[in-house]
Amino acid sequence: MRRDSLLALLLLGLPASALAAPPSPAKTMSAKPSSVPADLETETRAWHAERIARLSSEDGWLSLVGLHWLEEGDTRVGSAADNALVLPAPAPAHVGVLTRKADTVSLTLQPGVSLTVEGKPFKGGALRTDASGSPDTVALGTLRFFVIRRGDRLGVRVKDSEAATRKGFHGIPTYAPSATWRVEGRFEPATSEKKIAVPNVLGEVEDMVSPGTVLFSVGGQEYRLSPVAEPGSNQFFFIFGDLTNRDETYGAGRFLYTDLPKDGKVVMDFNRAYNPPCAFTPFATCPLPPSQNKLKLRVEAGEKRYGDH
Repeated sequence: MRRDSLLALLLLGLPASALAAPPSPAKTMSAKPSSVPADLETETRAWHAERIARLSSEDGWLSLVGLHWLEEGDTRVGSAADNALVLPAPAPAHVGVLTRKADTVSLTLQPGVSLTVEGKPFKGGALRTDASGSPDTVALGTLRFFVIRRGDRLGVRVKDSEAATRKGFHGIPTYAPSATWRVEGRFEPATSEKKIAVPNVLGEVEDMVSPGTVLFSVGGQEYRLSPVAEPGSNQFFFIFGDLTNRDETYGAGRFLYTDLPKDGKVVMDFNRAYNPPCAFTPFATCPLPPSQNKLKLRVEAGEKRYGDH
């Protein structure tokens, strides 16, 4: 058994034997092409085209080439091997020094190094993290890097518009659009503030606010998923797993956004279920499905596995 396949199963709380286990016929739903309205197929294809365009843009997830966690104190940055944080060539051999003091990070430049922050010339100073919104993005040729905060960790995320993962991208296989997988659910709002434990690939667990639960039926069987609330968002965000993660879809689950409830109803269009960034790069910090969002059902809709992930 491949190590990465076993890891994905463990993340989802599935036994190792599940890798070779056939799907249960009683839990399998197959899309029938004749059931696909023309507008559903057109809308799904258009949505996926936009999704691919964002993913493969110059600063999309496919351009991610590094993630470096900062210790307290100084971290030397540059393309030379004697740096603690090594950037891809053709970055200068020595760019400067990142200094972490508690929750703050500043950059001191090596003499002669020229770069920008948010499009403006930068001579050195503090860098805003993503803790309270958009971080300050440092631009150096085809490279971009910025500081992220994950729990008590501060890290530098590095992107390169010339990354091999971006240049060699060949699209994502998908299931055929199916009306079977556009289902209307019933929203049950939480009566008081509800938080759910959401693990991530770093081994951390974050308590995230959930507005309630959506109940929906497939094949006469009722299922439920709990969305999480993202600050400033006008949508529900679902992090879910299902039985196709064993063999056809990304092993550590998928994401889905929906519109907010209308008259107590939520449309769950699983044709728009998509892979998290971790399906494409080891340098992302993806959330994983909370225990209550692991469906005992094959959701044969949306994006399939990319490459060997």
